[in-house]
Amino acid sequence: MSFLLAHPGLVAARAGEHAALVLVSLAIALAIALPLGVLVARRPRAGAVVLGVLNAIYTVPSLALLAILVALFGLGAPTAVVALVAYAQMILVRNIAEGLRGVSPAALDAADGLGFTPRDRLLRVELPLALPAIFGGIRIATVALIGLATVAAWIDAGGLGSIVFEGLHQDDAAKIVAGSVAAMALALAADVLLRFAERASARA
Repeated sequence: MSFLLAHPGLVAARAGEHAALVLVSLAIALAIALPLGVLVARRPRAGAVVLGVLNAIYTVPSLALLAILVALFGLGAPTAVVALVAYAQMILVRNIAEGLRGVSPAALDAADGLGFTPRDRLLRVELPLALPAIFGGIRIATVALIGLATVAAWIDAGGLGSIVFEGLHQDDAAKIVAGSVAAMALALAADVLLRFAERASARA
């Protein structure tokens, strides 16, 4: 903790980089996962293929995936974003699909009875009712991405992992502990906030 107490400004700056990397990756991942989740929920055969591909990506070790992406795109935060987006898909798509599948048939029948188009039914009925499951996926994905973003410092993506890797290279335990503790605190804070949002959406 000595490094953390002696350099709070540096740790805060790295934490800001870390949070920005995760938030950008999560936003892009959600934009991709929403239509994929709808596809998986609507088309079981196509959905099985999509989930199979996403599961295969998710099981690739993070360092191996980063190494492949560095060969394609080079070092830096953009490459890390590609990796984080890819890893988030399995969690997000699965939860979105499960949330949509769990919508009450009575609610769907009522929407059809009111003359909703498929698009209106999705936006005004299905997605709002699926929000607790979707928020659950976002929470799990966010915590996972905070951990993976720490590893992404290996490819010069910045963030708290850069402090950890500096500590490893310099054999400086204080830096390793500072970066690890800060990343853990960020993950815990994100988990608490998103759990609150998840519960609020369930009560709505």
